Amino acid sequence: CARVTRDCSWRWRNPLGWSPHGFRPYVHQGEAFRRLSTLDQQSAPTIVTTGTGSGKTEAFLLPLLDHAARARARGEAGIKAIILYPMNALVTDQARRLAKMLAEDPALAKVSAGVYIGGLGTHSTSTREHLIDDRYVLRENPPDILLTNYKMLDLLLLREADAPLWATSKATLQYLVLDEFHTYDGAQGTDVAL
Repeated sequence: CARVTRDCSWRWRNPLGWSPHGFRPYVHQGEAFRRLSTLDQQSAPTIVTTGTGSGKTEAFLLPLLDHAARARARGEAGIKAIILYPMNALVTDQARRLAKMLAEDPALAKVSAGVYIGGLGTHSTSTREHLIDDRYVLRENPPDILLTNYKMLDLLLLREADAPLWATSKATLQYLVLDEFHTYDGAQGTDVAL
């Protein structure tokens, strides 16, 4: 498994309890899974840097889904992972991708995900095409995975009306993902760091 290949399964033992059927990781994905898995260990801070189209999203998303599925099976409510994107367009794009994954895999049937990027939202339930984005539904029943941007996260942490999101998530929040990390420079980088 020393070379970058999808077919390293002959020497690789999946550290996750769940992964999509037939998925064979690249080496950098397998390393990220090993560091981010919570199956028999604590996850470790991880930076994934690799070229465009090489599966960075899967490197962090699959361990998050695996963790959320196990936590749900134990009856744990609350946010387990926050994924920050620098632009709402990226949130929307990745929300569609995640909605499809959740709808198509029975092992993820109990895992929930939501989008909080402003406005009151229009979807109170998830479907194959979209995630929950209704702010009142999200407050009442925080999702396992929350997709947002750094400005909205700032508001979510400060606004009293959003306090229910954090009340149930204090003990369950495990991951904070900064996707497109290289874009957080200058004033935006300072905001995110704070």
